[in-house]
Amino acid sequence: MARKSKKPVDMSSLLNSSSGTLAHIQEKTNSLAILADIVRQICPDLPDDSWKIANFERNTLIIEVKSPVWGQRLQFERNKICQQLIDVTQGKFDRIDIKVNPFTHKQIIKPSSSKVTAKNSYSISKSTASHLKDIAQHAPKGLREKLLKLASHAKK
Repeated sequence: MARKSKKPVDMSSLLNSSSGTLAHIQEKTNSLAILADIVRQICPDLPDDSWKIANFERNTLIIEVKSPVWGQRLQFERNKICQQLIDVTQGKFDRIDIKVNPFTHKQIIKPSSSKVTAKNSYSISKSTASHLKDIAQHAPKGLREKLLKLASHAKK
């Protein structure tokens, strides 16, 4: 069995290579940045948080917007954007697909501690519980049951 070389490999050669996965990712990232600049130049009135370039497939650029209003604004400028894309990319991209997706821009906030949140969200003060019990005395039967159930969540 042949011995493997112990000579270290220069990893910067991977980034500078013109083929391979890293080169493909770098090319795609640069293309997305150029395409985003084109959209910003043609539609400077679009807020940055209202749209994003989602991806590009074959010869189509996919732009996601969070509102139909901004989607319509991009529709008005579609021809200008397409012409600029053709010029910059030498005909590589010649179509634009505008998709409205309001949920891509929302951030999900997770509570830091579920025990603390659950404890605080289901407890009320003793004075509030006593007020609820007083109101429940004069309330109809269905409402009385719900008020008393709510009052039972008082801090102990």
